[in-house]
Amino acid sequence: MFKITLGNRTNSTCDGISRRHSLRMGACGLIGGLTLPRLLELQAKAALPDAPKAKSCIFLFLEGGPPHQDMWDPKPDAPEEIRGPFSPIQTNVPGTIVTDQLPLCAKIADKYTIVRSHSHRDNGHSTGYHYVMTGRKPNFADGDNPVPNNDFYPSIGSVVSRECGPLSSLPAYINLPHPMAGGGPGFYGAEHAPFVIEADPTQPDFEVKDLRPAENYSQKRLSLRKKLLTGLDQLERERNHGQAKVMSTYYEKAYSLIASPEAKKAFDIQSEPDEVRDAYGRTQIGQCALLARRLVEGGARFVGVDAPGWDVHFNCFPSLQNDLIPYADRAFSTLVTDLEERGLLDETLVIMMGEMGRTPRVNAKAGRDHWSMAQTIIFAGGGTRPGQVIGATDKQAAAPITEPIGVSDLLYTISTLMGINPEKSYLGPLGRPFPIVDGGKMIQGLV
Repeated sequence: MFKITLGNRTNSTCDGISRRHSLRMGACGLIGGLTLPRLLELQAKAALPDAPKAKSCIFLFLEGGPPHQDMWDPKPDAPEEIRGPFSPIQTNVPGTIVTDQLPLCAKIADKYTIVRSHSHRDNGHSTGYHYVMTGRKPNFADGDNPVPNNDFYPSIGSVVSRECGPLSSLPAYINLPHPMAGGGPGFYGAEHAPFVIEADPTQPDFEVKDLRPAENYSQKRLSLRKKLLTGLDQLERERNHGQAKVMSTYYEKAYSLIASPEAKKAFDIQSEPDEVRDAYGRTQIGQCALLARRLVEGGARFVGVDAPGWDVHFNCFPSLQNDLIPYADRAFSTLVTDLEERGLLDETLVIMMGEMGRTPRVNAKAGRDHWSMAQTIIFAGGGTRPGQVIGATDKQAAAPITEPIGVSDLLYTISTLMGINPEKSYLGPLGRPFPIVDGGKMIQGLV
């Protein structure tokens, strides 16, 4: 600690200098060139929790709303119309149970954390997706389904793209096997939009068509076309055509991918041994999880996997038992194990969730309806502490009985684990500052 005399007052630091005196110190450069911008930078860094930093994030989004009580938060003592037909089983972490539909995840519960107290108040699919991906309430009604649906607020994937930047020639932010509904760049612009792989990696002819130049196009011809396009773009920019800048960004990304051996290698899922592909499951979510691993291995920062089908309103238990939960169980457990065996789990944050949970009581049509008041999120890797359960819900899995964890807390935690200051602001189109995360705090006990 040191003392600085300012006028007739003496203030002690680190925490004893007023904002007014800080401004005066910054303006004069009294402390070894400590200018105002430098001081603000140090203040922002000091505000960050002391947490590990992940290099990449894989976000498995179970679109539609996975039923938490039929997977991660069983209530064996509740009546059947609440607990459902599935039974609890012990995991390899003493005292932690999941349902019998997650036998593979039960065997590796010491590698991930179950957060049972996530809760928010948006019961819509498109609006809830927007809320989870951006942390902001949508300005449209549920059922309006443009993709992306966040035309103003940036998604967490775009935040990672802007703050972390690329590690290789691969795009920093990728969506597969189609765009994430709330996953657009908002006012960050086209530079931070996701690269979308709109193809099913389970198909034998799967390929990323953007990586393949048109037939009979030599490298020399591609270079000449790029040079011509650059000249045309410059003319359009001089005429202040905003669309030209947007298209120029997409052209540049496409050319970089076509010219990149790294990208071709990362997307070549057919080069994986059959036993690895079988371990992930020859399903869409399984092969997308495998491709996500290859992409973060190749340098992608944020890979969002959109896995639809979880809107289980009618006769849900056969489809949960046969088509949904087993595929997610195999994909997640294999992904986490594979990342660990390759030495990538500590630097790769893996998250699995949906936009909501499902109603505590089974409805008259043998299904579960929308329920955002309680939901489970699964975290693995990226500096998180594994083998634990955070939070709890009541006897009906209807609401948290511990402190609720909100969407802002989720995004604050992801940002911090990725080494991003969640309180940093950018100016929107009208000059108003927008913080990366609107409030929130670290999820207590996760790190």
